[in-house]
Amino acid sequence: MDVSLVIRHRLKELGLEQQALATAANVTETYISLLLNRRTVPPMPHRTDLYEKMEEFLRLPSGELSELANLQRMEELHRKLGDPTVPLLKEVRELTLRKCIPSKERQLRAIFERQSLGELERFVTQKLLDVVKSVAKTKLQNEDWLRKVAQLNNQGYEQVRVMILEFLDTDIFHLSVENCVPLLEPLIESWDINLETLNMEIVLNRRLVSEHIKKFEFVEKKPEQPLEDEPGLKKFLRDTRLSGDASEEEIAFLRKLRFQTKRPTPLYYHRELQNLRDPFHFGTR
Repeated sequence: MDVSLVIRHRLKELGLEQQALATAANVTETYISLLLNRRTVPPMPHRTDLYEKMEEFLRLPSGELSELANLQRMEELHRKLGDPTVPLLKEVRELTLRKCIPSKERQLRAIFERQSLGELERFVTQKLLDVVKSVAKTKLQNEDWLRKVAQLNNQGYEQVRVMILEFLDTDIFHLSVENCVPLLEPLIESWDINLETLNMEIVLNRRLVSEHIKKFEFVEKKPEQPLEDEPGLKKFLRDTRLSGDASEEEIAFLRKLRFQTKRPTPLYYHRELQNLRDPFHFGTR
């Protein structure tokens, strides 16, 4: 039993039409038809409100369609494991290059065209997809926002909802012109990348996104070098009268204390240890 079979059975049982279900779910009747005829894979449950709307309309237990969708998607994934990956569409590559800053388009085009879906092209396209998906996911319930996108693409409100549902489900190897370009085109104003550090800046459409600049940095950090103990701490640790009962945890804390100019004495560490142990110096959660 799968999602389409349950929906078909329930529609027949309640005497309802596909159009009514499409209206209740805020999608097109064409999308419902594709879903019921198994010509499209059910969307991921955690990325859409589609199942909640359909379950409510069909009077099904909460979560029933979502669970079936998960199982169906896993079966589809197992079926496709042996399929070769599909390179990016030419239209997607052209859109990506057209949106990069003009001063780097020629250089990046040369790199992209060296091989189909090379490392840099995958990296850039994936980052653009991640940003647009993040926006689309948060705006899926915003009818005004969806209508703005629909207007920019000369599409209907329900068509845009279907497009976003499919877009949220796609990955870099299975993009389509229908679910990718209509979102990347209006949302992405421009992007830039530092080819040495791979730092990226993505500028989004101000009319559609309030936080319109996204920056991503990839910084190499050297491992922290162990710092040498302060001279006063060394004397404190050697003097068992001062440090004899100090625990490893307490000594580790004292080692982290750093000073710019003054050099603390062994007595300072002894007093700091007593302060650390005094319950009156610390509040309770």
